[in-house]
Amino acid sequence: MQVAGHTAAPPLLLAREAPPVLDPAGWLVSEKFDGVRAYWDGRRLRSRSGRVMAAPPAFLAGLPSAALDGELWLGRGRFEALAGLVQRSDASESDWATVRYMVFDLPGAQGRFAERYARLQAMASPGGVWQVAPQVQLASPAALAQRLREVLDGGGEGLVLHRADSLWHAGRSSALLKLKPRPDDEAVVIGFEPGRGRLTGLVGALRVRDAQGREFRIGSGLSDALRRQPPPVGSRISFHYRGRTASGVPRHASYWRRLEAGD
Repeated sequence: MQVAGHTAAPPLLLAREAPPVLDPAGWLVSEKFDGVRAYWDGRRLRSRSGRVMAAPPAFLAGLPSAALDGELWLGRGRFEALAGLVQRSDASESDWATVRYMVFDLPGAQGRFAERYARLQAMASPGGVWQVAPQVQLASPAALAQRLREVLDGGGEGLVLHRADSLWHAGRSSALLKLKPRPDDEAVVIGFEPGRGRLTGLVGALRVRDAQGREFRIGSGLSDALRRQPPPVGSRISFHYRGRTASGVPRHASYWRRLEAGD
């Protein structure tokens, strides 16, 4: 069993929000998997924050020596079960038997994305613990909208578009876009505000900070159970929002889910 711990955060390519209307010519399109981002450095499986995941030896033995970037996935709508599993240090090989590592890039590799995707397809073995996330070309905005409807109707989260001619680099990039019915982003919990009225004695809102250093409150989307036992300070959460202010602060931010405990 790989022992969990922390290392430096791995270099990752991060997506921006797609515009409402986009011509998909020149892009490769895949499903946005509702899973946990995972970076394989050839020896260790790490989260976005650098936490070493306690994956069973048999799972790790099926991964190549090359670095991989992808998403651990149990299937549509099963994020909570997966998030709980990858936090465990005592999970067995049978617990991980249905986990799929959906790989979408070769971080740090040379060549344009279409070439890296072809290289991944040549590397993967049928029935292995890791699979290449299928990428398709779509001919028109209407075809893109139709594909999004199909994924959403099937219980999926959305789509990811990657410029076929883009070179790999770390950081947030307009060469990688996520297309969802409601935009989302991430932030770190930095404190709490007390509730009032019916919520007296509970958390009224989370105080959070996003990757750009903007601080704001998230008061909606929290169940009473979460208000009694909120995500601790330092934990990463994901939230939905509707537009941004001129300074970039999300409008109508609503709590969605906690990402990685302790990260």
